[in-house]
Amino acid sequence: MIEQNFSLKAFNTFGFDLKAENFIRFNSIVGLSEILKEHREKPLFILGGGSNILLTKNISGLVLKNEIKGIKIIEDHEDYVIVESGAGEVWHEFVLHCINFGWAGIENLSLIPGSVGASPMQNIGAYGVEIKDVFAYLSALNIATGELEIFNAEQCKFAYRESVFKQALKGKYIICNVAFKLSKKAIKNTTYGAIEDELKKMGVSDPNIEDISKAVISIRQSKLPNPAVIGNAGSFFKNPIVSEELVKKLQEIYPDIPNYPSTNGTKKLAAGWLIEKAGWKGKTIGNIGVHKNQALVLVNYGGGTGEEILALSTAIIEDIKSKFKVELEREVNIM
Repeated sequence: MIEQNFSLKAFNTFGFDLKAENFIRFNSIVGLSEILKEHREKPLFILGGGSNILLTKNISGLVLKNEIKGIKIIEDHEDYVIVESGAGEVWHEFVLHCINFGWAGIENLSLIPGSVGASPMQNIGAYGVEIKDVFAYLSALNIATGELEIFNAEQCKFAYRESVFKQALKGKYIICNVAFKLSKKAIKNTTYGAIEDELKKMGVSDPNIEDISKAVISIRQSKLPNPAVIGNAGSFFKNPIVSEELVKKLQEIYPDIPNYPSTNGTKKLAAGWLIEKAGWKGKTIGNIGVHKNQALVLVNYGGGTGEEILALSTAIIEDIKSKFKVELEREVNIM
C-alpha cells in the first residue's frame, strides 16, 4: 500500500521529520518486482535501517522500505557455514543470531546500526573486521530489467567503506539477500582497539565469540550516543587514507598522531583524532554539535536540521584541510 506525504522521522537515526512524497514497504522479491512495474516512472530511493543517511530535504518520487526478512543456512560444512539473510533484517540482531549458533566472524561488528542489506553496500567495518572478510555473495534486483542477479566479492569491488553499489552501480540495484561465510572454529580478533582491555575488565582471559561481542558492545555504548536518545548516524567521516610522506610531515608537528598501514604504501589516519585535535569535540552549535565522547559523531540534540548538520560537516572538513592538509570524506549518504 502506498502512503503519501509520509513522515520519515522514525526511519532516519538523526530523527529529522522530513517527508516522503510516496512511501511503500516491501517484504519479498516478488512484491518488490510488482512495485517496480507499477511505479517505474517514479524516481526511487531505497531505505534500509536509515542509520547512514543525512536527510536535508523532503524526498520526492517513491521511497521503498526494504523489509525482506529471514535467515537460513545455504551450506553447512564441518568448519564453516554459509548463512543467508534477508536484506531487511536488523544487522545487530543478525549478529546475535549467528553468535547464538556459534558462527564466528562478525562478532566484532556487534551493535553497528542499520540493516543487513546496507552491510555490503557500505562494506561496514569495526575493530579489525570488514564485511569483505566474511562475504559470500548477495542477490540484487536490477531496477532496469527486473532480473535478480548474484554478485560475488570480486564483483562488489569492496574498498574502505565502499562498494560498487555506492559507485558505478549506485541507484541501479536493490539488494535483497546477503550471504556470509562464517567459521565454526573462531579465529579471535581481539588486538584491535580497546577489546583486550575491555575483556580484562570483564575478567575474561580466554574469550569466546559472545565475550568478544559483549566487549565490543560495551565499548561502543561508552563512546557512541544511542540514536533513540540523541539523533546521530554513527561515524560521520571516514578515516582518511594519505601518503606516508604526509604522515612524516605531520609527525614532525604531532609526534603522537595515530596512523596505521593501509594499501599500496599509504597510511590511514584517525579522523576522530584530527577533529578532536582541531578543537571540535563536544562543540555545540544551536541544536546540533559534535558529540562529547566521540569526535567522529555529529549529533542532533532535538530541533536541528539536516542542512545544519551538513553545514557543520563542511566547516569541519575545511578546518581539518587547513590545519592538517588532510581531506576528510563523509561516510554518510547525503539526501
